[in-house]
Amino acid sequence: MATFPDYKPTYSATKRSEPAIRNVKFGDGYEQRLTFGLNQNPKEWDLEFNVTDSDANVIENFLNARAVDAASFDWTPPDTTTAYKWVCTSWSREMFDHLRSRISLTFRQVFEP
Repeated sequence: MATFPDYKPTYSATKRSEPAIRNVKFGDGYEQRLTFGLNQNPKEWDLEFNVTDSDANVIENFLNARAVDAASFDWTPPDTTTAYKWVCTSWSREMFDHLRSRISLTFRQVFEP
């Protein structure tokens, strides 16, 4: 299992949660909510890395290697010390200054062995 390179994102990093809940609404206004699946609350992180061009190349090469086989990778979010499994299906790179780049990406949590 690959591990995302040890670069810290700039702040503000954004964490999103969208629990898997099924709602059933009845005619009398009654509503029932049910959790769906084993892992009902996956996370998603919007991150930005402000790094040197050489560090940006390391990050991009890592993500391109995962894109070849759609493999997940380990990454530890800034609000915890535990690594989880993630995928990154899109990212962008802005070369904003001499030898500096800004990489914006979204990590989506996955659940697999």
